[in-house]
Amino acid sequence: MIKGRGDGASKASRVRTSESSKNVALSGIFARRSGDVAGGARAPDSNAQRLALLDQFEESEIGWFWATDAEGKLSYLSASAARKLGKESADLLGTPVAMLFLAEEDAKDEDRTARPLAFQLRARNSLTEVPVRVDAGDAEHWWSISAKPQVTEEGDFLGYRGSAKDITSVRESQRDASRLAQYDSLTGLANRHRMSKRLSTTLTAYKAAKRSCALLMLDLDRFKQVNDTLGHPAGDELLKQVAQRLERIIAGRGEIGRLGGDEFQVMLPDIDDRGRLGEIANSVIQMISQPYSLNGSRAIIGTSVGIAIAPYDGLDPDELVSSADLALYAAKGGGRGQYRFFSSELKDGARLRRQIEEDLRDAIQTDQLELHYQPIVRTADHLVTGVEALVRWNHPERGWISPAEFVPVAEETNLITKLGEWVLRRACGDATAWPETMRVAVNVSAIQFAADDLPRVVRTALDRSGLDPARLELEITESVFLGDPQGTQAMLKTLKKMGVRLALDDFGTGYSSLGYLSSAPLDKIKIDRSFVAGATQDDTNNAAIITAIVSLAEALKMETVAEGVEAMDELDLITRLGASHIQGYIFSKALPQEEFLTRLTEGGLKFDPTGPARHRADRKTMYRRVGLIHEDHRYEVVLRNLSRTGASIEGLLDVPLETEFVLDLGGGQLVVCRVKRSEGYTQGLGFEVPLISDGADGLCTRHRISPYALAAAGMPLAALPPGHYAPPQGDGPRSRPQFLQVDPTSMSRAA
Repeated sequence: MIKGRGDGASKASRVRTSESSKNVALSGIFARRSGDVAGGARAPDSNAQRLALLDQFEESEIGWFWATDAEGKLSYLSASAARKLGKESADLLGTPVAMLFLAEEDAKDEDRTARPLAFQLRARNSLTEVPVRVDAGDAEHWWSISAKPQVTEEGDFLGYRGSAKDITSVRESQRDASRLAQYDSLTGLANRHRMSKRLSTTLTAYKAAKRSCALLMLDLDRFKQVNDTLGHPAGDELLKQVAQRLERIIAGRGEIGRLGGDEFQVMLPDIDDRGRLGEIANSVIQMISQPYSLNGSRAIIGTSVGIAIAPYDGLDPDELVSSADLALYAAKGGGRGQYRFFSSELKDGARLRRQIEEDLRDAIQTDQLELHYQPIVRTADHLVTGVEALVRWNHPERGWISPAEFVPVAEETNLITKLGEWVLRRACGDATAWPETMRVAVNVSAIQFAADDLPRVVRTALDRSGLDPARLELEITESVFLGDPQGTQAMLKTLKKMGVRLALDDFGTGYSSLGYLSSAPLDKIKIDRSFVAGATQDDTNNAAIITAIVSLAEALKMETVAEGVEAMDELDLITRLGASHIQGYIFSKALPQEEFLTRLTEGGLKFDPTGPARHRADRKTMYRRVGLIHEDHRYEVVLRNLSRTGASIEGLLDVPLETEFVLDLGGGQLVVCRVKRSEGYTQGLGFEVPLISDGADGLCTRHRISPYALAAAGMPLAALPPGHYAPPQGDGPRSRPQFLQVDPTSMSRAA
């Protein structure tokens, strides 16, 4: 950094200049203290004594002296000060003092001086204990400098005369104290105070600049069990390793904080692409879920992630954090090990969950629940070998409530234990009416599995029904291996000794580990439907994944069940890949006990496949009104089903093929699409850009219309509320509507 060496004079000349400058500099500094005037005479002995004392003062490194000429170049610096910098005084003479003393704003320190040093030097202000960083190569030195400008009687500027002292140790102490106040002492991540301050500062600046900022909230699943079983030191070590993994994933794209306990927060500036955010969240979930080595013990945990994005989901910190918290709550309620984007419906969902909890308690006690059974057929001959018991709830007021809604509520409120016990009793009882060759598979939640009395519950259900234990198959998910692998192995062995079969459900979607797979006494692996769906398409690796799972199961002498098979091309592929069993709509939906018994009586154990020839993207059947925009006109239509690549709508008559529309799905979600199928008042739309998963069972757009664009069109600047937003219209003349809008409900009645 320091390159100037004066005007090229020899070193000897610079040394003589330095000695002369020292006398002038020190005379200027101490003249007022001694009562002398500049240039006044003094006794030789007194001068010598004074210089000797000053030499001792400088060499003691208590403080140093420095001076500049009128051009701001260094004309004197104490020799001991120069040695601190690994230089000789003579080597620094002629260096512009602004190059030697780097002010705090140049040093990138968080605390700034009121006025930049360069400004103060140009203004020839007096300097009083100004902290500066002094360049010393690799080492960092901090000095406090003071100085006064020197002028002639005529007012001509001569330069600065001043002093300096080393404050490096003080600065380091201040920095350490500041870091302790802003960073988590255990993980080194930002703490709650710093994250709150950074988020507030960022959102304020980004609101003015019309920029976006994503916020991820996450907490660890089953962290408490690690603390309870392995101790708090192991829990602390786990948190450190989690922090390290998060830092590797985020890799400088944002700031990570630990809010306390097992809660973490990630701030990602300038990202509003929900597809990209979903990928990041998935990476976080997968990485956090890998095994940990803790003082010789092995632990597996999981995590859930909630995502909110400013300005769409909140403009101020409290609003954005609240939105991310609601999304996290929804992710945990959806089964954990998942991510969720915030949507305005989540606020209503929180109220609905409380109502479901109250009603579910009554439903279990009053026998409102029922079991339906979906056949599992052998691939080789299409004979049914067993069924999976699936709980259903026909609410007296709300009608059928999806298990995806009430099972997570049961898990959160510990109702899952009572619910699971009810399912076991009913399934074992119903199975006694089937042929003895058929087994019944019952799902066991991770919470139910962790309960010490699970073996007693299973034994009671078997004894009351008289069912052979070999005909009962307990389906567990990979989440049971989290936190306490030793306890999990002990429970599996206990259940296995009772004679029941064990199956691993949803394999490959969570915390897959060959370690537990090779040691657990499992009889069957169920290949998750997410691998089956789209396996026939060329742009996925699903077929290769299924092949690997089947080969692994065969090597471990386990059966395999491919779930969710719906189309003939999927059936052909699964058969070629060698899965031993198949479950899905291709053979049968889940049937109530009476209907299932009738089917067995009339058709026997053989099930014939029926379904479409080819797989197509999953379509969610629905019936809700949405907006359809053509040129500058907005129509109200009914959305009948929705997939990643298209939708079916009703409400416009005789629309030509390839007509371009913008489909308004609400909440600022606009999708460019074209008509691919048109018949009467029904149209099939193909999307220009595919939708993405919203982290739950739904779909969403990657991007939304920005609140900043809406504000520019005259709406108040606010987070996106529920509803529909037409793109801003120009001031020009509007065209005539080209299509006739009809009410599909009245058309259906007329037909």
